[in-house]
Amino acid sequence: MDHPCAAGAGAPVIPCGNPLAQYLAHKDEIDEAIHRVLGKGRYILGDEVAAFEKEFSGYVGVSHGIGVGSGTEALHLALASCGVGPGDEVITVSHTAVATAAAIELCGAVPVFADIRPDLYTMDPGKLEPLITSRTKAVIPVHLYGQSADLAPIMEIAARHGLKVIEDCAQAHGAQYKGKRTGSYGDIACFSFYPTKNLGALGDGGMVITNNAALAERARLFREYGWEERYVSRVPGWNTRLDEIQAAVLRIKLRYLDEDNGKRAAVAALYDKGLAGLRGLILPACRADSHHVYHLYVVRSVVRDELQSFLASKGVGSLVHYPVPVHLQPAYSGRLARGAELAETERAAKEVLSLPMYPELPGPDVGKVIEAAAAFASR
Repeated sequence: MDHPCAAGAGAPVIPCGNPLAQYLAHKDEIDEAIHRVLGKGRYILGDEVAAFEKEFSGYVGVSHGIGVGSGTEALHLALASCGVGPGDEVITVSHTAVATAAAIELCGAVPVFADIRPDLYTMDPGKLEPLITSRTKAVIPVHLYGQSADLAPIMEIAARHGLKVIEDCAQAHGAQYKGKRTGSYGDIACFSFYPTKNLGALGDGGMVITNNAALAERARLFREYGWEERYVSRVPGWNTRLDEIQAAVLRIKLRYLDEDNGKRAAVAALYDKGLAGLRGLILPACRADSHHVYHLYVVRSVVRDELQSFLASKGVGSLVHYPVPVHLQPAYSGRLARGAELAETERAAKEVLSLPMYPELPGPDVGKVIEAAAAFASR
């Protein structure tokens, strides 16, 4: 979902995210790309999608890209391509967007939740192996807030047990782990191009990427009714296609992704300096072997709700990612987790808060956020 406090009618003075600002930053090029598509007369799975699939997969460092309709569908497609089906179990985290669990259920499989590291909010590799059973088919590590999960031990455990690794990279466009981009480690990986992502479209979109030619072939078949030739389904599939206009827009934005991620890092550095030492506020931790791209700047406070209300009173927007862990949400409560202890997940949900973060966030506005947080801490 888009940030409810993204810039627009009724938005706070300083929004959490601002996809309009990014459009305006590249308006001329984006407008030209859209008009180019409109003049071609082909609007689904044409030249722009093919070019973007090649460019984005190449950017990440893998061989194959399959453009789809959303990040959720990318996960669904990846799971199905890996042979995940009814009765299987897939281990992931509960501290994530519900889309991760929803995609698992779309395949008829069962999500099983591992707890997170309290400092980094990603899967704790030490909690993974005890959850593996004869029904476990895959693991989905979620790269959260712009930073990679600890992939090395996760990959080692998965390999030892013959499990597929599906990277959820919806919040990690351009992030790196041990010198390689996220999305290039697992058997297959999934990205969302929702408007507020580091690489965001002007609507929905997603991509599955992989180095495995067989998995890529299955994903392409599943994407469009199982067609190997038009109107002839080789396997059962469905309809989840990236459209030409979104691909054209994303091709423009991809050229600026590293630059925009650098701007996010600069905002984060200002926050790190200005918020350091404030009473009761825990700042984001960064892995020494990772490159953080700050999809979100997430702080932590035991009085989170009071802090959020105070910031709002000062015209500062903020959000909670995520207020209710998946296993406690009404749709999932009591029927998914298999007795796993999720204490860190549940604690984080009560304490995390995302501050305004986007590449075009003006320095004076960053200063106002810091000033408001400092005022709260000094009360």
